[in-house]
Amino acid sequence: MDRKSFLKKAGLAVFSMSVVGKVMEASPGVFSSDCVTTNDILGPFYRKNAPERNDLRIEGVVGTEIKLTGEVYGDDCKTSLGNAKVEIWHCDTEGNYDNDSSEFRHRCTIYTDDKGHYSAWTIIPGKYLNGRLYRPAHIHFRVSAPEHKELISQVYFAGDPHIAEDPWAAQKKAQHRILPIFPKDINSDLAVKFDIFLSK
Repeated sequence: MDRKSFLKKAGLAVFSMSVVGKVMEASPGVFSSDCVTTNDILGPFYRKNAPERNDLRIEGVVGTEIKLTGEVYGDDCKTSLGNAKVEIWHCDTEGNYDNDSSEFRHRCTIYTDDKGHYSAWTIIPGKYLNGRLYRPAHIHFRVSAPEHKELISQVYFAGDPHIAEDPWAAQKKAQHRILPIFPKDINSDLAVKFDIFLSK
């Protein structure tokens, strides 16, 4: 199935996440939290078995480099999840996904360290048409950890003019997944921070 056909047929509800959460008492002695990251669509171009690496930059491919970084937590909003599996993928600068090459371009698998931290170098993805509209630039995540529910999500970039009309990114609950790009060090290297909260 091609991208256009999938997007036309995908009548999927968008779920999102709250990056900054809190724990509350729902009833005496029973606590719940609102920090759990919820789902976005998987999309038609997920590929399993992406190689384990943390650098998705490709020699000869021009693009704005960014460092993806963050921590994976449990649903109490504070317990770091070490050895969580984080799969990341996105299109190239022209809006194309690598769906079949052995290089798995712009795709990777990462495992968090003992403090739940992950990071990867990549580039800002391009955009592609969804009907008559362009989808905003986005990066896909698939995250799993023992005794937790698997998460499928996407992040978008603050200031992207195509967010407002996108059927997924424009959802109110997606607002906490629209992330700023910021200079992370004195060399003006750019970064995007996406903390992830998994539910039990």
